[in-house]
Parts: sequence; C-alpha cells; structure tokens
Amino acid sequence: MPKWTFLVFALVMGLVLYAVNRRALRWFESTFALSRRSVRVLTVVLGASVALVLVGRIASILGPDLPVSGALRVGFIAQLAVLVSVILLLPLDLALWLRRSWQRLRRSSAPALSQAALASDAAPGQSDAAPAQSATHTTSAPEPAPREGLARRAFLAQATVGSAFLVGSSSSLYGSLAGRHDYQLEEVPLRLPGLSRALDGFSIVQLSDIHIGQFVGDAELAAAEALVRRARPDLIVLTGDLLDHDPRYAQQLGRFARRLGPLAREGVVAISGNHDFYAGIHETVSALEAGGADVLRNRGRVIGGRAGFALLGVDDVWGRRLGMGPDLKRAIGALPAIAGSVSAARDLPRVLLCHNPAFFEEAAPHVGLQLSGHTHGGQINLLVRPADWLLKNGWVSGLYRERSSQLYVNRGFGTAGPPARIGSPPEVTRIVLTT
Repeated sequence: MPKWTFLVFALVMGLVLYAVNRRALRWFESTFALSRRSVRVLTVVLGASVALVLVGRIASILGPDLPVSGALRVGFIAQLAVLVSVILLLPLDLALWLRRSWQRLRRSSAPALSQAALASDAAPGQSDAAPAQSATHTTSAPEPAPREGLARRAFLAQATVGSAFLVGSSSSLYGSLAGRHDYQLEEVPLRLPGLSRALDGFSIVQLSDIHIGQFVGDAELAAAEALVRRARPDLIVLTGDLLDHDPRYAQQLGRFARRLGPLAREGVVAISGNHDFYAGIHETVSALEAGGADVLRNRGRVIGGRAGFALLGVDDVWGRRLGMGPDLKRAIGALPAIAGSVSAARDLPRVLLCHNPAFFEEAAPHVGLQLSGHTHGGQINLLVRPADWLLKNGWVSGLYRERSSQLYVNRGFGTAGPPARIGSPPEVTRIVLTT
C-alpha cells in the first residue's frame, strides 16, 4: 500500500481520537469539578498518548529503523482505555441528550401556554381584578433543590463516570498485557460430505491473521509453533494476513513457514489476506515459497489422491482493487489430474481457503467447507461483540452453515491496530475431517 494512503488513514484516525479524547476530557472536567491546572495536565497526558500513536505509526512507515514499538504500545494502551470508557458512557450521553431535548421542548412550548392563559383571562364578563388575584394565589418563587439531592446526583455521576474509566483502563491493560497472549487450541470436528473413509480423521491446523510486525515477533511465533506441534496435524494452512503492513518482516514469515513444514506430512499451504497486499503481495509470496510453503493463488491441489479431497485457495477480495482477487472457477480448473483424469479431481469434495468470510456467499454452492479468518473474532469485545452488527452476514468466529456447505472463521493469532484482545482470545484451530 502506498505511504500516502497510510498518511491519510493516520489523519482520519487522528480526527477520531481527537473527538473521543475531547469527550473524555469533558466528562472528567464536568463530573469531578477539576481545577484549571488539573485540566491542563490531563489535556497534556491525553494529547501525548494520541501523539505516541500517530507519530509512532507514521515513523514506523517513513523511518523503518526507528525504535518506536514501545512508544506505540504505551499510546495504544492509553487510547484503548479512553475509547472503551467513552463507549461505556454512550448510554448516559444518550440519556442526558434526551433530557436536554425534553427540557428545550418544554421551554419552547411555555410562551404558547402563557398566551393561552392571557386569552382566557380576557374573556367577556370577567373582572379585571380576577387575573391579579389569581396570579397572587398561584405564583410562588421556585423552591431551591434540596442540598442532599444535589449531593446524591453528584455522587452518582462521579461513581458512574469513575467506574467507566476504571473498567476501560483495566480492560485495556488486561487486553494488552494478557489477553493477546491467551492462546487457545480449538478442536473442531467437521463432517465433509463425500470424504473417503481413508481420510476419516484427517486433521488440518489453521493459523490465520498472524500479523507479523511490530507487535508480533519471535516470542509469539514460538508460541504458535508450540501449539501446532501439540496439535500433530496432517496439514497446516495459513489463511492470510500473515504480515501486518511492513514488507521488512517477510523474511521472518519465511523462516516461520520453514519451521512449520516438518510438523505436517502434507506440509504448509498459504493464501493471501488484505494486509499481505498492504505489505506487498510479491514480497509475501516470495518469502512463503522460499520457506517451503505452497501458496495457492487461485489454484488447487489434491490431498490424498482419488480417496482424498480438493484443496482450493484464492486471493483475498481486496486484491480486486489491483486487478487480482479471488477466482474460484480458475482455482477449480487448475486442479491437477488424478491418474490422467481431470474430471476425477474436480469431483472430489472441496475445501476452500479464503481469507475473508464474506466470499462464502459466492463460494457456498461450490465447496463443502470454507476456512477463513479476517475478523479477529471482533478482537475487542467488552460486554457485547459489535462485529455481530457491523459485518453484513454476522460471520465473526466459529462454525456457520449455508445450504449444504460450512464456513469456519478463525479468530486469528495476532492483532491489528491496538495490540490487545478482549473477549476474543487468539486461536490455533485443529479441524478434524470426518465422513
């Protein structure tokens, strides 16, 4: 991806962070009656954390040799805490907005009510003294609100806002320091219609969305390798977003693929994700192939011969912007012949590797199983999972069925954006095919 695109993204992200931090500052100022000095100090702290995120991210692109990972991590932890806190306070924001709107509506209707009362007072046969007398009896000075009531409201506001920022801060720290390292090995038995009994129990280990880069390095890759080794797979598949955005880490990806190769008798198969295009698709593919991985770019291969299944791999949908993208028909057509018969290979049960689960809409009628990633399982899920509402089909993580086909969405192993995971632990999946 061109550097100017990242700069535009950084500008948009900066505007969003400015709005979020401004709202957080106003919550603190109004709720806790901060002094001017305290407000200035808090403004500097929030501004510095925003600068760490933006400047650190831009510096990592424009100045690749600058050691900015630590600064970026601190900035992301602080800004994630602010963002989660402000989101938690959105219901209170909405309630206060509705209250203010109701009060404005009542004030705007008050003059009309006063005019109606005057017209009633001027009705024929009514003495001029009556209105004055009535006013004398009905008009009274408003009583001041009890001091106890004001104190109670202030306490409730402080407790609510304080709790929101406490939850936001603790969640950010947990997600950054522990949640993103809470690796899980998921075992998923899946029936593949048409699968031969000879391959009943065939295991595929899926790794997705590793995002090798500033926040995923040797320690994280060693943990992934240990989980794969424990799973004892027949085949290892890497379903995209293997790099984050920097092609400098491509050689590290190649070395990782080479270490994984001996762990599965059918080796390592990989496909592209959108971040692999951002980093540079040619650098990513070259590193993978140098590491011994079979990169399926709209291609297929046969696993197990006549008694096996067709493994298909397509490019990520983002590649369409570059004139590439997924081509399932081409992948099926590229299947090698079995004992001289091309049709025999095309008649095998099919397993598709595609990074984005959205492609399942198109692929479902043609494959028995699709393995995807991309969503990170929402990555940051506190109380609710927003991705369930934001993604078109709600394919966020786990197993889904459509017609006679199945889709499994892996939560991913790394992180994108803030190096944190909340309510969506990183995953290595062991899929066991059954007849």
